[in-house]
Amino acid sequence: MSKCAFWGFSTMTHNSILKLAEDIKSMRIRGAAEIGRAAVEGFETMAISSKAEDTESYMKELDSVYAILLNTRPTAVSLANALRYVRHRVTKASRSGMDVDELKAITIRAAQDFKRSSVDAVRKISEIGAKRIRNGDLIMTHCNSSVAISILAEAKKNGKEFSVLATETRPRFQGRLTAKELSSHGIPVTLIIDSAARHFMPKVDKVVVGADVVTSNGAVVNKIGTSQIALAAKEARVRVFVGAETYKFSPSTVLGELVEIEERPADEVLPKRAQEDLKGVKVANPAFDVTPAELIDAIITERGIIPPQASILVLMEEFGWSIGGEEIMKTIVEEDV
Repeated sequence: MSKCAFWGFSTMTHNSILKLAEDIKSMRIRGAAEIGRAAVEGFETMAISSKAEDTESYMKELDSVYAILLNTRPTAVSLANALRYVRHRVTKASRSGMDVDELKAITIRAAQDFKRSSVDAVRKISEIGAKRIRNGDLIMTHCNSSVAISILAEAKKNGKEFSVLATETRPRFQGRLTAKELSSHGIPVTLIIDSAARHFMPKVDKVVVGADVVTSNGAVVNKIGTSQIALAAKEARVRVFVGAETYKFSPSTVLGELVEIEERPADEVLPKRAQEDLKGVKVANPAFDVTPAELIDAIITERGIIPPQASILVLMEEFGWSIGGEEIMKTIVEEDV
């Protein structure tokens, strides 16, 4: 870590921010929504403990935290958008001439506002999505999405009787967490290996998954294996629903930017001792894949259910864009200043 990354921090803040970054990177904090909320808490920690006496020093601290946390999970747009949500508001306040104490207060308030809106978005999505679940349904889900779990838990709370097939989600087995959480809500769950998804798909009524990124053309970036499940669902004429808060929609994809797919460590797939026995064998461990819009029936957001092709309209509303490309470019550039 370069020295500039520690601009003006106390030792305690250094350690706290670096621990948070490591927890996100190592997936001790997992799930797109949880990552976003945790990231803005880093800004809160910084603001509360900051000893900066002028706005320039404070903004350098803010930018340091931003850089440290932004690089932890390259695919998770929820992380980037959460950090930008806070940073944009503090930067705007700084340019308007507010003093350092006011900037600290704005940082804390913006972080808390984001966390509140994030939790509220999941609640609204669960209420909307639960209406799509019917008595007797067999639902397939993948990975450990708080949004997907909330939809299913809300449906159960509303008296719906259904069962779930949860994939293990290798190599880190997040599906086991999903199975445990759903079972705690009284929902019958069967845990299956990932490669059995197509085998079971003809019996499935709906697929419900979350998302890490939604692109401007409606493609969804989610845990590796999602696209194969969606493909099997298309073949079996099973509807695929994606739950996604609007802050997971990626503005940079409007300009043709590709979503970076995170490559995880090889030892998640193959322990180091086993790697020694397979010298010369490479291990590929992409964390996510891209499911094209044509394999998705609907995206459930806190603003309602949309066809994936309407994702660009969500982005335009979220960022206040008009059709003009120059305005879109200006917004994205300003967010990254």
